[in-house]
Amino acid sequence: MGSGVTEVFSGKGFGELLAMRNSKAKDGRKRLVKGTVSPPLSVPGHIERPPYVLKGDGKTPWTDAYQVQDEEGIARMREAGKLAAEVRDYAGSLVKPGVTTDYIDKQVHQMIIDHNAYPSPLGYGGFPKSVCTSVNECICHGIPDSRKLEDGDIVNIDVTVFLNGFHGDTSKTFLCGNVSEDAKKLVEVTKDSLDAAIAICGPGVQLKRIGEEIQKVADAYGYGVVRSFVGHGVGRLFHSGPTVLHYRNNERGKLEVGQTFTIEPMLTAGGIREKYWDDNWTAVTADGSLSAQFEHTLLITDSGVDILTL
Repeated sequence: MGSGVTEVFSGKGFGELLAMRNSKAKDGRKRLVKGTVSPPLSVPGHIERPPYVLKGDGKTPWTDAYQVQDEEGIARMREAGKLAAEVRDYAGSLVKPGVTTDYIDKQVHQMIIDHNAYPSPLGYGGFPKSVCTSVNECICHGIPDSRKLEDGDIVNIDVTVFLNGFHGDTSKTFLCGNVSEDAKKLVEVTKDSLDAAIAICGPGVQLKRIGEEIQKVADAYGYGVVRSFVGHGVGRLFHSGPTVLHYRNNERGKLEVGQTFTIEPMLTAGGIREKYWDDNWTAVTADGSLSAQFEHTLLITDSGVDILTL
């Protein structure tokens, strides 16, 4: 006799049984549970704010136009990218069992403002924190909270800084403690997919080739490629065209010299459908399967591509 029937006879109702079943993912992990979100942190008045913060509505108009930089813009993008990478790696050094993502957010926030930069996520579309922390089945846009990281977790830390009028955007998935071989492989292959996509970038390359390369790597290991979230132009604006799809597609468009943009594939160990928590930001895999992501800000040069967030 199955355990479900036994539990029914022990007095548990259907709703309670359903909740118990949904509390675990297919691989037996406990599903992610929302913690307490602390108030947003303050930014000193002398630090330059992005336009969506100055307006106070958190909104930024979308443009399909590429962000193509002049010489000064390229220099500033290099500075913003360098700082974003340093903050990302510092945040990753804090990933340990027992540490809360809220603590990581506070440390990230302090490092960014110490460098006279603004944490781009803070106030963007109402986002309440200075960094995104996406644990286990969270695909992206996880809000830092009081949940303590556990041994075996994987956590993506997505950092964007606004420095001297330009955004630098990057993310990496970090391992917390003793992580399963299956989780390690997902993280490794996700990074490989980003590396493969970057390797084909250069002037005149069709945008659709980026998705082809990522899909090729994911397919070789049986991983899913999330379709609902994309790479994008980045520079003076946090997000703009082009829309960079991470799966096979027929999108038009070619890469241009001076263009700055992101590639940020999200791979899953199971299904690619997402569902949102009631905060309207946290996107998790509907089936509870693990998800990993890596992201770089890139610059197209005469001879190929530069990674600005190494």
